[in-house]
Amino acid sequence: MFKIFISTFAVILAWSAVQPHDTVVWFLDAIPALAAFAAVLATHRQFPLTPLAYGLILALCALILVGAHYSFEKVPFFEWIKPLFGLQRNNFDKLAHFFQGFTPAILFREILIRFEVFRDRRWLVVIVPALCLALSAAYELVEWTVAVVLKDHAESFLATQGDPWDAQSDMAFALTGAVMSLALLSRQHDEQIERLGEQGRLDLSRLLRRRAGG
Repeated sequence: MFKIFISTFAVILAWSAVQPHDTVVWFLDAIPALAAFAAVLATHRQFPLTPLAYGLILALCALILVGAHYSFEKVPFFEWIKPLFGLQRNNFDKLAHFFQGFTPAILFREILIRFEVFRDRRWLVVIVPALCLALSAAYELVEWTVAVVLKDHAESFLATQGDPWDAQSDMAFALTGAVMSLALLSRQHDEQIERLGEQGRLDLSRLLRRRAGG
């Protein structure tokens, strides 16, 4: 799964970087995907994730890179479906923000379970969506800060499309994604964590010892 992740990400990144709508905005939009890729590379030996987690990370990165290439407010397919639903805006960014909660929910869940943060897993139903909402809110603050600095590129980067409640709805979509992710994927996720078995526990123990020694 890891090799598939690497090769697929590389292909999507190469396509996204060729003649983007706006080079500056492309780079800024692509940073979260590049950061996720770097994190996966840095941790895959000591802390390999479940196939579900890798797949969701790849899906989120793909959405980010597609949005970065076209600009989130001008993705062609979502432009085409606007008149079908009587929409006034291109809603591709809402799909991306939905996955901004859908994907991290599984990542947070996996980390909390494998580090045995809670003895009672029922806490995950509350804590994981709260962490996803906090992550989404933090990203909105970063977007706002970057937009203030950018000025000329701010409108394309924020992709608000004239919606004064864009930031709030982005966070709502992320929270909805997190809740749906837990509802739909928790059982499958538990099975994959169990299949990691001794390898997952061994890698986790090694990581903890390294941190303690450092």
